[in-house]
Amino acid sequence: MQETYVRAFTHLADFRGDSSLATWLSRIAMNEALGRLRRRRPGVEWSSLPEGTLEAQIIQFPLSSAASDPEKSMAQREIQHVVEHAIDELPEAFRLVFITRVVEGMNVEETAEILKIRPETVKTRLHRARALLRDNVEKKIGPVVMEAFPFAGQRCERLTDVVLRRLGFG
Repeated sequence: MQETYVRAFTHLADFRGDSSLATWLSRIAMNEALGRLRRRRPGVEWSSLPEGTLEAQIIQFPLSSAASDPEKSMAQREIQHVVEHAIDELPEAFRLVFITRVVEGMNVEETAEILKIRPETVKTRLHRARALLRDNVEKKIGPVVMEAFPFAGQRCERLTDVVLRRLGFG
């Protein structure tokens, strides 16, 4: 990020204003990241780095309601963990569009310009990324949700009573 800002500052006179400043900065950041990947020495393998070196660390500040309810706070962290892994598992083309549009909050045109693809492609990839995320999260959380609401006990009795009343047997 520092290199991106240094490059942007030193080339500020080159900014034509054809797009927003955020789009221009994002493109510089992407070019810098891609350049670093290209310059990477073939002898160095990512697997040789210590565990967690490449992962961003985000420190979450607890919300007042979550701080008073540790169970809710833990559940939110677990869900966040599942969603983050689902995003990481997206194919690169979909992940880039999803992060640019949803996480960075850029519009379709800015995303298309940064990724050098057509706006229609941005829309299609975002739609597919959301569908893949939904499926992935559902696979991981679906069984847990079913275990949380077994067909037994008080909930079952209330549901049965309501159905029978509606059918006229209550």
